[in-house]
Amino acid sequence: MKVALIGLPQSGKTTLFAAVTGQPPDPAQVAQEHAAVVKVPDPRLQVLADMHGLDRTVQATLDFVDFPGASLVTPHGQAEFRRHVANMRTCDALVAVLRAFESDAAPPYRDRVDPAADLEELRAELVFADLEVATGRIDRLRKQVTKPTPTQDHDKKELALLERCAEALENDRSISGLLQADEERQMVRNFAFLTQRPLVVALNVNETDLDAPPSLQCDDAAEVLSLSAEIEAEIAQLDPADRPAFLADLGVAEPALDSLVHACYGALGLLSFLTVGKDEVRAWAIPAGTPAIEAAGKVHTDIARGFIRAETVPYDDLADVGDMKTAKAAGKVRLEGKSYIVQDGDVILFRFNV
Repeated sequence: MKVALIGLPQSGKTTLFAAVTGQPPDPAQVAQEHAAVVKVPDPRLQVLADMHGLDRTVQATLDFVDFPGASLVTPHGQAEFRRHVANMRTCDALVAVLRAFESDAAPPYRDRVDPAADLEELRAELVFADLEVATGRIDRLRKQVTKPTPTQDHDKKELALLERCAEALENDRSISGLLQADEERQMVRNFAFLTQRPLVVALNVNETDLDAPPSLQCDDAAEVLSLSAEIEAEIAQLDPADRPAFLADLGVAEPALDSLVHACYGALGLLSFLTVGKDEVRAWAIPAGTPAIEAAGKVHTDIARGFIRAETVPYDDLADVGDMKTAKAAGKVRLEGKSYIVQDGDVILFRFNV
């Protein structure tokens, strides 16, 4: 799953990307896209590793892509932003990084610090990009539906749906709230509409505003987070052993980067089930609602092919009793079949025969 970081110039977006990924920005490549794999924080893995005497843990991952912060003030800047739209469409979720901090060292975009206005400006570009795709397809379909073809009925349904999408976009509404049925979502899937993507908003604030960040209303956002990219960059550079004390001084329970990654994970509709092997403990990312047979295939296709049952125990139950033997004795371990819907934190041992 890929997450796009988008934002306007001087928003702190690239600083945030560097903190999340551990990749320092290259000033010579600010106009290029940058991609990196980000591990999804999951403290449950180390608990299970300690419980079973294992040294290796493998976290679930997300791919983050940092898109250049093109200025939308000029036609050239707008063209630069739109040059990256095709690659944005390959991403599964968007993170809009908005400036909410004052700094003499970084002059603000349009000489303002107004995250609500910045978000509206970004949304307008996304809406425009989607409307351009929708109207182009509508024009072609209107010509096609007048001809008797094997796909005429399907084309008429698609035309009606896209006309509804175009109407919503023209009224500055996102497509995400328009599509209700799975059939409709499938019909527009290939268009990769940006306003259909899950959206997380990251307000980049001054350190002094972390306790009382500005409020921002965004009906389209799965979550609105406040963080300080500058502080997160400092935390990322610390030795892991020194981070808890630094966070304690700030009065923060966990780095905001962890909250951001978890927010993206949730916005994508993902959850993690856990496995304990002879060499490692691993988290596996799957969409919510995944049955056990498909989760087994995530581990290995042979496991799905020869699936017998899934020995399942919720992580919290296992952590409470301390080991699998005690969990079984306490009746915490269940035997589940192929159709069982896997839950976040399920610790699963798949039984199979091939």
